[in-house]
Amino acid sequence: MSNGSNRTANPCDSGPPFAIEIIQNLDIFGIILYSVLTFMATVSMLVFLEECVYIYKKAPANKKSVIIWVNGAAPVIGTMSCIGMWIPKAVMITDLTSTTYFAIVVFKFLIMMMEEIGGDEAFLKRADKHKLKISTGPCCCCCPCLPYVAITRRTLFLLKLGSFQFAILKLVFTILSIILWTNGNFNPQDTRITGASIWINSFVGILTIIALWPVTITFMHLRTTLQTRKIIPKYAMYQLVLILSQLQTAIINILAMNRVIACSPPFSSPARGSMLSQQLLILEMFIITLVTRLLYRRQYDPLPEEETSVSENTKMVALTVSA
Repeated sequence: MSNGSNRTANPCDSGPPFAIEIIQNLDIFGIILYSVLTFMATVSMLVFLEECVYIYKKAPANKKSVIIWVNGAAPVIGTMSCIGMWIPKAVMITDLTSTTYFAIVVFKFLIMMMEEIGGDEAFLKRADKHKLKISTGPCCCCCPCLPYVAITRRTLFLLKLGSFQFAILKLVFTILSIILWTNGNFNPQDTRITGASIWINSFVGILTIIALWPVTITFMHLRTTLQTRKIIPKYAMYQLVLILSQLQTAIINILAMNRVIACSPPFSSPARGSMLSQQLLILEMFIITLVTRLLYRRQYDPLPEEETSVSENTKMVALTVSA
């Protein structure tokens, strides 16, 4: 009797509700909201599948895979958010799935820029007279004194390795987190120094920063050359997905864990914060999916040869030839 009264008196201390509890507590506004968001997530996935068919038919063989991977970032995150919205107890799994997919997208976006320029050999050939600026974000934006780096096969390998390690290690840490969670040793809301979550998330955060650095370096180097490929708005959409799916979610979860977001039975504060995050992501990823479709739906013609003369306004830094 005492235990039952405690649960009734403290609904904000409970965990995420079951899906059936959400359905039973939906009012008219809730039914409309959930229906519209589910429709948005469904349309996002259908648009992505239609875009996959278009890319498969129109894009060259070496670009099909990477473009499809990059296009799928927003629809996949939106679909996972929809599942998490309806099944709150599965939020940890859906979040891990979304972040793991985006870790692969980080590497694929780097490869996509390389393929747009014509592949590794074409990249090395075009960059024969240029150097890489490494004083860029997110690692070294505050270090303008760093020297420029010559573009060699070793440099190209390090750029790819910097992003590829995130795709692999994020998958490893996702599997590890699920294993620890099944054993009761992993809780995303546990921020104690002795908890596994704080250490895994901190290490993944470091890996994320390291992986984003090569992509930024490559983008800054090729943004003028790939201007006709709309690389700047593509990069903006890629960064927007990163900010919304990682930073926005982290901020909302921190506010919820500190009870800034009030509980609303059957949702506790952390569960309600997670629900709000999922709902925002569905709407945001729906809009990004539509914008991304416009950016990638084009004729995939070969990039024209680079002119021998380099204009003063170019963003690629020319090598100084000694006399």
